[in-house]
Amino acid sequence: MNDTNNRIFSKPFLDSLFFTQNKWHQHGVLLHTLRVTYYCLRAREWRFFAAGLLHDIGKPFVAFKKDEEDFEFDEWSFTDHEERSYQIIKNWPFISEYTKKIVRYHYLIRDIKKSKTEDYKRYLEKKEIWESLDLKMQKDLEKFLSFDDQGKGKKRRE
Repeated sequence: MNDTNNRIFSKPFLDSLFFTQNKWHQHGVLLHTLRVTYYCLRAREWRFFAAGLLHDIGKPFVAFKKDEEDFEFDEWSFTDHEERSYQIIKNWPFISEYTKKIVRYHYLIRDIKKSKTEDYKRYLEKKEIWESLDLKMQKDLEKFLSFDDQGKGKKRRE
C-alpha cells in the first residue's frame, strides 16, 4: 500500500482536493466526488449515495509524484487510494458494510486490467479478491465504476 500520508494543509493534499488530479480527471477530488454522487443520484441508484461521497476520501492523503509525467504536467498519482479511503471509514458505525466494500474495491476492475501488464504479482492478488466477491457485488462495482468514469469529465490530455 502507498504509505504517503500528506498533511491536510500540504500542497499535495490541497492541490489534489481542489484543483488537479491527473490526465484522466478534469477536476480535483472534491468536484469529482460531487459529480460521481450526482450521477449516482440521477440514475436513482440510491445504494451508491454514500459510496459516491466517500470513495475517494483517501486520495488527497496519498497524492504523490510518481514519475516524470507527473512532474512535467504537475499532476498527482494516487496508488492504493481506495484502500486508504477504506481505512478511513472502516470503523465508522453509521456506514454500511456494503458501502465500505464499494469504497474499498471501486478501483479493482481497473487495477486488475492495469496490473496484468505492469505487475503480475499484483494482478494475481487483485484477481483473487475479485473472485472472492459474489456476483451481485461484482455487478455493483461495474455499475459504480461507470458513475466514477462519468464524474471524471473530459480528459484534459491524452
